[in-house]
Amino acid sequence: MLGVLQAASERVFVPMTVGGGIRAFSAQGRSYSALEVASEYFRSGADKISIGGDAVDAAEDYYASGKKLTGQTAIEQISQVYGKQAVVVSIDPQRVYVSDPASTPHTCVPASEPGPNGEAWCWWQCTVKGGREARDIDAVAVSKAVEALGAGEIMLNCINNDGKGQGFDLALVDAVSKAVTIPVIASSGAGAPEHFTEVFQGTGAAAALAAGIFHRREVGIDQVKRHMVDNDVPARL
Repeated sequence: MLGVLQAASERVFVPMTVGGGIRAFSAQGRSYSALEVASEYFRSGADKISIGGDAVDAAEDYYASGKKLTGQTAIEQISQVYGKQAVVVSIDPQRVYVSDPASTPHTCVPASEPGPNGEAWCWWQCTVKGGREARDIDAVAVSKAVEALGAGEIMLNCINNDGKGQGFDLALVDAVSKAVTIPVIASSGAGAPEHFTEVFQGTGAAAALAAGIFHRREVGIDQVKRHMVDNDVPARL
């Protein structure tokens, strides 16, 4: 990955965020800290690093300790050396429907569509390991924790919307962006230019992300920007 990053940084002149494997590990009788791993990424051309599942672990430990900062998490160590702006936390939640918000301690909002049994409320359960493992902590709680630990940005995905092209989960983006003061990047679900305009008009998102529609050239970046400008959302053309 370092080789790929080094080669890309020679030709790409927009900021690059790199994720994957940024954690402490041991190999050939030597231990490496998450800070050392991140340092290699930065030296190879990364502007920011992204932490996923380990951030959920750190959030759980943060609440279990009574919201104490230990200085031992990857988020804390990297942000202390390179600054908060260099640490992005990627959160992968899935929607959980409930009939009564009082039945769960998690942050609930009215569901954008009824649940499978007609439930009118939902919360967003965080997952790790590519969505294969769910944790009993919600996206709003994790967002608050990682901000306290030193993250400077949140990339907010939504497993339910990913790849569908039907728009972002506006309720999720709105709930998280209201809960923190750091920038929130809306991700998962974009399929048309109007979806970007909607997320900026309807939530506190600082940025919006799409992948497949741009890779497959179904939508042009210039189309997205033009739609935003035509609807009074500031964009640099």
